[in-house]
Amino acid sequence: MTSARVDDILDFDEVIAKYDPVMGLEVHVELSTETKMFCNSPTAFGAEPNTHVSPTCMGLPGALPVVNQQAVDWAIKIGLALNCKIAPYSRFARKNYFYPDQPKNYQISQYDEPIAFDGYLEFELADGTPFRVDIERAHMEEDTGKLTHIGGETGRINGATHSLLDINRAGVPLIEIVTKPIEGAGERAPEVARAYVTALRDVIRSLKVSDVNMAQGSMRADVNLSLRPVGTTEYGTRTETKNVNTLKSIETAVRYEMCRQAAVLEEGGEIRLETRHFLETTGTTAAGRPKETSADYRYFNDPDLAPVVVSRERVEEIRATLPELPWVRRARLQEEWKLSDEELRDLVNTGAIDLVADTVEAGAPSAEARNWWVSYLTQQANNRGVELEALPIIPRQVAEVISMVSEGKLTNKLARQVVDGVLDGEGDPADIVEKRGLAVVSDDSALRTAVEEALAAQPDVADKIRDGKVQAAGAIIGAVMKATRGQADAARVREIVIEICS
Repeated sequence: MTSARVDDILDFDEVIAKYDPVMGLEVHVELSTETKMFCNSPTAFGAEPNTHVSPTCMGLPGALPVVNQQAVDWAIKIGLALNCKIAPYSRFARKNYFYPDQPKNYQISQYDEPIAFDGYLEFELADGTPFRVDIERAHMEEDTGKLTHIGGETGRINGATHSLLDINRAGVPLIEIVTKPIEGAGERAPEVARAYVTALRDVIRSLKVSDVNMAQGSMRADVNLSLRPVGTTEYGTRTETKNVNTLKSIETAVRYEMCRQAAVLEEGGEIRLETRHFLETTGTTAAGRPKETSADYRYFNDPDLAPVVVSRERVEEIRATLPELPWVRRARLQEEWKLSDEELRDLVNTGAIDLVADTVEAGAPSAEARNWWVSYLTQQANNRGVELEALPIIPRQVAEVISMVSEGKLTNKLARQVVDGVLDGEGDPADIVEKRGLAVVSDDSALRTAVEEALAAQPDVADKIRDGKVQAAGAIIGAVMKATRGQADAARVREIVIEICS
């Protein structure tokens, strides 16, 4: 029996004609609690390695875990927002495995008794097509530490000479949200995967329980995928692509795995049950290790932790704190901003709707806020190869620029320079205007001098204006704008030109 090389892929159209993809998505969300899941170590991102640690998260003998009540409440909150049932009784288990980033040699997680289960999430694809993903469970667990592999070309353990271990992240509260098998997506499977994670991120962000920063690993997805011949019902062997941490990469990983697995099957090979790594630079996946089953981990109830018991009264108290969920908010904003379905869809598809809403809340008119985020800033995000929300500019700063334009302090051209400065890390808009000297020149004496010089340089144009051909003033205005590096108040320049030539 032959097998395809890892880099052998089948054309996507051929894949769809012959095979039906089945997906399963496991999304890990770090909660923004001040302390860890089972100890009082801080969770703040970016600290010096191995400074946010305790005997408990380091797995030292005799250290006993204590459950973070805030994390439990937020797990319930996530479950309710995802239409899950909340278990009145759930337990923590020990997931036993050896890896250097888990000093205890087990991870505390929930196994067969999760806190939330049997939910769903409904969302729309880019063209407005509705889709529903059923959710198997949302369970609590602790994050592991972080390994940094040194010496290899890829940053992976293969080829590395040594590894550095940071325990700061070990013990940070996690919610793992696991879908039921996603079937029926067909050729839109890559798009469905991206849209689901996007919608999930929006929901969790609205709950204010996580910053869902995918670049920092606060939210990351494991992509399970298998293929089965069209017309059959038996699932194929799956692969699990681990820790995919951008929306674009999730879509790319699904598409690549579909094409790679199909190539293997077409050559008569067998798909290995394995974990795979997504390679950002190439948009491909690479083999990791053989995939374990649940039995291989030797789960058993953690003897140091009591069961989590949640009363119906407490569930309803938390339900009452749920905010306006994204789809409700979008319907409200569509009405308030007088948007068509297509305009709303553009905002959602570009990932701009929350950014625009926050910019409006910061004082900007909705039309101007939409224009900046959907056009210029989306273009900048594409140029930089990042998600729109990852741009180093926040809604308050965009609103400040919009205000400067409306007050006549900046022209649209100058405003773009200010925004570029913010994106380049030069500071807030007001600071950039001052440092670069970008403020509109509105002083009449300075403008009058510039106009007189432009009229003297173009006497024929001046004569035309004096003869009543006021449209010729455009040439003078252009000259003044050039002389002032685009910083003149064009409307005031026109008034001065007409005044002088009258």
